Amino acid sequence: MNNKGQALVEYVLIIAIVSIAVVSLVKLFSGYLQDSLTKTSCTLVGKVYITGTNPGEGYCAEE
Repeated sequence: MNNKGQALVEYVLIIAIVSIAVVSLVKLFSGYLQDSLTKTSCTLVGKVYITGTNPGEGYCAEE
């Protein structure tokens, strides 16, 4: 009996579930990730990072 098709379907389902989990986590933590990247870029260009009221609302300002 040929089980290659069944194994392929199982791998595709695993990849789909992992992909959905990763996308959900990135969406859930997107504000925090954006703040982290903004803070890093502020440091690189010599500006001051100002924390926003909500995650993802931080910005750079002149010193």
